Amino acid sequence: MKLSVKIRLFSSLFMLVLILLVNTSIYYLFHTISLDRELADLSTQTNEIAETLNRNPDIPKRELLEAFLPTEGMIRVIGESGSFSAQVMKADYTDLPANYVTSETRSIINMKDQPDFATVAKPIIWEDGNVVTLQVYKHLTGHASTMETLVYVLVVASLIMLIPTIAAGVFLSRFITRPVKELTAAMKENTAYGNWKKISEADASNDELYEMKITFNRMIDYLRENFEKQEMFVSDASHELKTPISIVKSYSQLMKRRGADNPELLEESTEAIESQADRMQKLVEQMLLLAKLKDGEDYKPFNIVELCRSAAETFEGAYHRDIVFNATADNVQVNGSDDQLQQVVYILMDNAVKYSQNTVKLSVKRDGGYVEVAVQDKGPGIPESEQEKIFDRFYRIDQSRSRETGGTGLGLSIAKTIVRVHNGTLTVSSEKGAGSTFTLTLPVSHES
Repeated sequence: MKLSVKIRLFSSLFMLVLILLVNTSIYYLFHTISLDRELADLSTQTNEIAETLNRNPDIPKRELLEAFLPTEGMIRVIGESGSFSAQVMKADYTDLPANYVTSETRSIINMKDQPDFATVAKPIIWEDGNVVTLQVYKHLTGHASTMETLVYVLVVASLIMLIPTIAAGVFLSRFITRPVKELTAAMKENTAYGNWKKISEADASNDELYEMKITFNRMIDYLRENFEKQEMFVSDASHELKTPISIVKSYSQLMKRRGADNPELLEESTEAIESQADRMQKLVEQMLLLAKLKDGEDYKPFNIVELCRSAAETFEGAYHRDIVFNATADNVQVNGSDDQLQQVVYILMDNAVKYSQNTVKLSVKRDGGYVEVAVQDKGPGIPESEQEKIFDRFYRIDQSRSRETGGTGLGLSIAKTIVRVHNGTLTVSSEKGAGSTFTLTLPVSHES
């Protein structure tokens, strides 16, 4: 069953049940009030008959009773033995029950094929001095006619209320299902044709349906952006792997043809194959690292100053370069993974020593609740138009030089991702021909 049918069916049934409950309550309330009023009027009439009989002892009782006889009713005077001392009526109502009572009573006599009777019984003193019961009956034809008219009125009123309810249900179902249909159509088109279709946001109603449209369009933008990044990533990775694979294949074919008779060629080919294998291994490891990075994994406080000091000593010994290290404090604690943040410092230091032949400076400075780690070199610098792109995967400013130094184009992208999951920032300040400064900013741990 479609959603629009469910909405119309639910709204119509709900209103129908509500109308039935309200109309039933109105009917029984009016019925009760009307019967109480009939009994009250009949009781007043009975009291008036009793007073008239007492005030006029000389007038024949039967004449007085006939004078007060209801249009459709009967009056009885019942003795203690159950016999009738007097009885007047305009129709044959002799089958109605008679009761001898010692106090006033009111009741409704239910009839099967005709309107009910209201009756009031009251004890009085009869002309012979005995206590008898004066019982007055009234045929409730007027009440029955009124209730029948009320039923017709309630049925017509119910139909008048139900028809607009059905129309409102149709309108509501269309209003609710229209954006759902748009969403379904957009999803089917995106699935079938690979489009990135979005839903129109022209109806700015600021309700849940409008929020659904906004959320869907944002999701489409997010999916498209990530799909394009993934497509670019796969394309770039394929391109990066194609070169070392081609080199390995070429050297292996060369070894197969001439390697047995040429030891120098064999050695050259082996070294080239090993170098390219190392390059591919490094590229794959870095790609896997990017895919596995998660927030808050194995985080604990550690001294960032000691980490940077150790990195400076390592690079100074490995590259035999002049590395200047400065720190404004001996112990600054940050919360995170020391292995991952060490890799960030290593990536920045590795780039600095590759692209600069001069002194490299590594400094650590605490600034309030943050610590800044800066790596400064005197290399060729980075043009301003390229500075925001250098953190993209596989991006290189100088393709030929990067290949000569063995870079994969993933280092800064990895560093940026690690810093992001540590709630930090990684920025660059550079001027072409004057060198570059990469600044890593991290929040200081509460234990610092």
